[in-house]
Amino acid sequence: MDNVIKRLMALIGCAALSLTALGGCGDNDDGSNSGSDSSDEGTSSAMRDITSMELVSEMTLGYNLGNSLDVCNADRDGDGVANETADVVDETLWGNPTVTKEQIEFVKDSGFNSIRIPVTWRDHLDDEYNIDEDWMNRVQEVVDYAYDLDMYVIINIHHDGGGDPDFGAWVRNASTDYDGVLEKYQTIWQQICDRFEDYGDKLIFESMNEVGFDDLSSDEAYETLNSLNQAFVDLVRSSGGNNPERHLLIAGYWTDIAMTCDSKFVMPDDPADRCIVSVHYYTPWEFCTTTQQYEWGTDDEVALMESKVEQMKTTFVDNGIPVIIGEYGTCLGNDEESRVKFCETFVKLCTDAGMATYIWDDGGLFIRDELAWQNEDIITAIKSSAGVE
Repeated sequence: MDNVIKRLMALIGCAALSLTALGGCGDNDDGSNSGSDSSDEGTSSAMRDITSMELVSEMTLGYNLGNSLDVCNADRDGDGVANETADVVDETLWGNPTVTKEQIEFVKDSGFNSIRIPVTWRDHLDDEYNIDEDWMNRVQEVVDYAYDLDMYVIINIHHDGGGDPDFGAWVRNASTDYDGVLEKYQTIWQQICDRFEDYGDKLIFESMNEVGFDDLSSDEAYETLNSLNQAFVDLVRSSGGNNPERHLLIAGYWTDIAMTCDSKFVMPDDPADRCIVSVHYYTPWEFCTTTQQYEWGTDDEVALMESKVEQMKTTFVDNGIPVIIGEYGTCLGNDEESRVKFCETFVKLCTDAGMATYIWDDGGLFIRDELAWQNEDIITAIKSSAGVE
């Protein structure tokens, strides 16, 4: 979701839309975890001979660990001042507790077999774009909480792209300094590739989060995003370990369905043929991003949702390109029955269309320090819609 809206959500307590124990794997000499051994549940470091479409079909139900490893120094209330800052940024900056293995176990035990772990890197870089070792180790530790449970795990660069470029969302500066942004982008991704190169195919890399270039002409804007996505694929494929065959998640234009279905958006050339397109779904905006006691579910609203899912299906899935809905959800403060119906209907439509869904949570849907769901009916409904027992 766009960072401006997420700033607002942080103030009003939106649950879904505000804006990773070293398990069974051996340690490297630097104390980090290699991820190359199997866990108690049998997570493998192998890359199976399956297509990305088959991989996505195995992702029965996905969850977003939002407002944890993606936190950053930012102007979250939109007043033009970086009002949430810290000398050392850790995962608690935006109000959530430290991520624990028990929290991820709770998510899996609740029926989720997939987790997207948004990660922001911008507050953890030196002048040459080297990632702070403590931060990289912590990201890997949280990844391992899920990976060692045999869950699918997605990691990305999050508010490095999604957010206000005046307050750190540097990827968006590619519209004015493409070469400079590309150098930084490739340097960061090379380090991520090196650290996670031995992980198996249940670890997916996502190119970026909610990026567009509306200060350019439409043709130039799409070309800029397409070029960055291609550079991402080229870099991962040229790196070591399992990365030449890793499944990759490619961010659509603003991750918006209509804009991503535009013919100007082009999926990267990939010698491994293992790319998946990512979009988000927050429609209607007022229901998904504000607290209005909004009641959702009219015939027109359901029809619009159906048409958006069908658009992704006919544009991508029917043409052999798998789809992940990387974020969707509704805002706490609206009608609770409507929130359940929205999530239930959306997950059912996407599941039937062969697309995986990852519900957004900023810590309001999953009350992490209590190991409890804010609304159990939402979880029950989306499990049923996804065919999860």
